[in-house]
Amino acid sequence: PGAIGPGQALLAVERIALTANTITYGAIGDLIGYWKFFPAAREGWGRIPAWGFADVLRSEHPDLPAGGRVYGYLPMSTHVAVTPDAVGPAGFVDAAAHRAGLPEFYNRYVRVPADADRSLLAEGRAALFRPLFATAFLLDDWLAEHGFFGAERVVLSSASSKTALGLAFLLARDRAGEVAVTGLTSPRHVEFVRAAGAGAEAVAYGDLDSLDPAVPTVYVDFAGNAGLTERVHRHFGTALKASSQVGAADWEGLGAVPPDLPGPAPELFFAPARAAQRAADWGGAELQARVSRELATFLDSTAAWLRIVEGRGPVELEAVYRELLEGESDPAVGHVVAPER
Repeated sequence: PGAIGPGQALLAVERIALTANTITYGAIGDLIGYWKFFPAAREGWGRIPAWGFADVLRSEHPDLPAGGRVYGYLPMSTHVAVTPDAVGPAGFVDAAAHRAGLPEFYNRYVRVPADADRSLLAEGRAALFRPLFATAFLLDDWLAEHGFFGAERVVLSSASSKTALGLAFLLARDRAGEVAVTGLTSPRHVEFVRAAGAGAEAVAYGDLDSLDPAVPTVYVDFAGNAGLTERVHRHFGTALKASSQVGAADWEGLGAVPPDLPGPAPELFFAPARAAQRAADWGGAELQARVSRELATFLDSTAAWLRIVEGRGPVELEAVYRELLEGESDPAVGHVVAPER
């Protein structure tokens, strides 16, 4: 670990979660700015962010003593230097110059109480789902606010991804009388989505044409595959009421969609912007309280299918990353990695 300056703190990265969302951060890092959070020392290289837990190893900030533990946005590295600002009992914001102007959603670190459960199960589930479920919560809220754009069905791509599972859970529980949920997934994951997707219909990508094209539909895209987006638009045509781009799990399929697609133009759903809007509407504390309540219920539901596996060191981290990159990961497994052995 390098030296830290006045007002800085050095965090030792203890546990990070690797998910399909991790691939999204790398795949659209230039578009959204994810490469700016943890710049690499060598030109042309970068550190892909992940969510997890870190210990305050050393501190030159008077209000953040060494020895505490925090949760937040971390690099795939053993250590990271931060510049704490707005330090309080709940946490702090990293005010490092290179993170200025980046969304506070990613710059805020939450203090972990000294008596908190630090088991693999407790921290693993939090690292895996806390940020992803927040996105699912914000999507559900956004769709409901707009009356589902007049749709009767919500179609989710990459339906076995953890964010999609969170959204399916909320829609099935709270919107069952308003919209049906259909998950598009690879053939090998159809049965998993049927079992874990909170009652969502599961359809393999190749069977998209089996869906009734006349049913008013909203498309929520977690895959980011331009070819699939084109197929969805051409299949539903004017029955497609909204098309929301959220993730890029299928990074190899990234690309521009044709400008003449039928239906509404695909629009990016940026969770931090929606979070900022709801924090202004409800207050930041109330937003966090609502997300936390719903997350606790969702996590209880994952006990039936989730298995958490912990890896250690750079070799195991790379193996998990490549598995995710190549789309070979088991959706029933949650990967948590300690960067340092």
